Amino acid sequence: MNRERAIDIGIALVVFTMTLLLMASGGVSGDEDARNFDLTAVVLAAFASFPLLARRRAPLAVFAVTATASAAFNVLGYPPGPPIGPTVALYFVGLSPAATRTGLRLTAALIVGFFIVHVAAAGIGRDEFPIVPALFGALVWGGAWVFGDRVRMRRQRMTELEERARRAERETERERQLAAAEERTRIARDLHDSAGHAINVILVQAGAARLLAEKDPERSRTALATIETVARETLGEIDALVRALREDEDAVEPPGLAALDTLVKRHRDAGLEVDVLVNGARQPLGPAVDQAAYRILQESLTNALRHGNGSAKIALTYAGDALEIGVTNPSPTPGPADVGHGIVGMRERASLLGGSVAFESMNGVFRVRARLPYGGGEQE
Repeated sequence: MNRERAIDIGIALVVFTMTLLLMASGGVSGDEDARNFDLTAVVLAAFASFPLLARRRAPLAVFAVTATASAAFNVLGYPPGPPIGPTVALYFVGLSPAATRTGLRLTAALIVGFFIVHVAAAGIGRDEFPIVPALFGALVWGGAWVFGDRVRMRRQRMTELEERARRAERETERERQLAAAEERTRIARDLHDSAGHAINVILVQAGAARLLAEKDPERSRTALATIETVARETLGEIDALVRALREDEDAVEPPGLAALDTLVKRHRDAGLEVDVLVNGARQPLGPAVDQAAYRILQESLTNALRHGNGSAKIALTYAGDALEIGVTNPSPTPGPADVGHGIVGMRERASLLGGSVAFESMNGVFRVRARLPYGGGEQE
């Protein structure tokens, strides 16, 4: 037996017992002319209480049956008393969910109709109109229905609040997962940029070391030292990115423009002549803008090293509302090299920050122009 069924049986038994006790004691007014307690009273008490077992499935029908049995008490002249069964049934009519209820007008009409029958039955059983019992019955029945309806509405509000809280929790979790996915995408992009840049530098330096091994051993050793330095720095950066991907607390933030001198020196050591020009007063940059600017410069210099003619010029302009980046290098390749993960990565970084990146190849010069709004990342 489940818990709900046990509760329903308990309610029916309590109502049945109270009805029997009320009839056996002569009712609330102790009417001496009332009919004596007998087997018929027991049967009517059963009909006025045990239908409550079905109150979850058909609450209005339960009220109709119990009210009819209660009216029969009055018609047959049993001691007057409050109609316990119909009153409890009315409470459950107000409490019942919409799925088990008829329309409001039909429900109200049935309640009023049975109340009139109940009062009329009391008048027939006592040869007089029961004014005080009628008023008292209207108050009790109306109060039971209204109280049940208020409890139902409160439960609905609580259910809605709980559902809203669960929905908010699900939304928060979904946003957290989206943020984590975006962060992992950023880390993967950083990993690609860092590894791709390092491999290109190592490739150029390894070729130089091989060609200069016999002609210029000193420059060959310098190239090998550059390879060692780049490999060590890149290994440390990749390790930091992997720790961030694993959500380690001691993960290191990706580099920003503070590491520009190191980036330029690395490419100069690889044989690329790099000039840097800074225009305007330096502005504080949010982490996202700072890192994006570094990665765009890194990718641009890598492309200049691989596809250019040995030189590149960098122009950083701190404008009123955005950082403007320009990188130019002589290139024998006609047309913009706007394919590949590096170019796509630069565009994605700028787009995520509300900025833009443009590429142009004209008269043997390849240009990269990027614009990153200061508000694209959280200010430090």
